[in-house]
Order: sequence, then structure tokens, then C-alpha cells
Amino acid sequence: MLVLITYDVSTMSREGQRRLRKVSKLCQDYGQRVQHSVFECVVDATQFAKLKMQLIDIIDEEQDSLRFYQLGNHYKNKVEHVGIKAALDMEGPLIL
Repeated sequence: MLVLITYDVSTMSREGQRRLRKVSKLCQDYGQRVQHSVFECVVDATQFAKLKMQLIDIIDEEQDSLRFYQLGNHYKNKVEHVGIKAALDMEGPLIL
């Protein structure tokens, strides 16, 4: 399923900057960045549950926020892109 993850992490302190790096790194492990604080992740239910819990453990709920949009398995009809930085086909062949 495709999950869109957005986050806003307060970077007013060193601790906040560290949380931001951790959130970004973890999201990169599961998907691709499509905007500064937005990731598209193709995951199964178990991976999503694990990722969600790890992110919740990182953030400070008094200062930061996370949003999870579950677009499901038939997401290709639900995502439209206009402009630069076309998205990679996460399920396609990996050619370097």
C-alpha cells in the first residue's frame, strides 16, 4: 500500500534538529522524499505499523506533528504529479 507521511518537527533547539534528522532518515529507509517534509512509502501493513511506531517514538508530541495518509494498494489512480522531480516507480525495476 502507498502511505504518504508528512511531518513538521520544531527545530528551535538542537534536540529538535536531531529529531528532524532522525525522522527524515527513517522515512528515507522506507520510501522516497517527494517534498521537503513529505515521503511516499510503499509498505505492507506490518512495515507501516513498525514505521509509524518508530516515528511516534522519535517526535515530541508537544512540539512536532506527523500525518499519515493511507492511499491503499490502488494508489496509481490517486496520485497525479505536475512539474519537476517526477516520482520514481517504487515497484518498478531498479536500474542504476
